[in-house]
Amino acid sequence: MPKMKTKASAKKRFKVTGTGKVVAGQAGKRHGMIKRSRKFIRDARGTTTLCDQDARIVKQFLPYSK
Repeated sequence: MPKMKTKASAKKRFKVTGTGKVVAGQAGKRHGMIKRSRKFIRDARGTTTLCDQDARIVKQFLPYSK
C-alpha cells in the first residue's frame, strides 16, 4: 500500500500536540487592526487549540500525526 500524502497547506498552518490536540494561529489579525479594540489584539496573540469538531477535520489532512 502506498503512503498517504499530507496536505501541504495543513502542515504549514497546524501542529498536533503530544496529547493529540490541534494548535493553530489566532484568526482575524491580518488586516483592519485600526478598528479592533486593544483587548482583542492582546487576546489574539499567539496560538489557540481548535475545538474537537474542527480538530477532527484537520487530522484527516495530517494522516501521520498523533
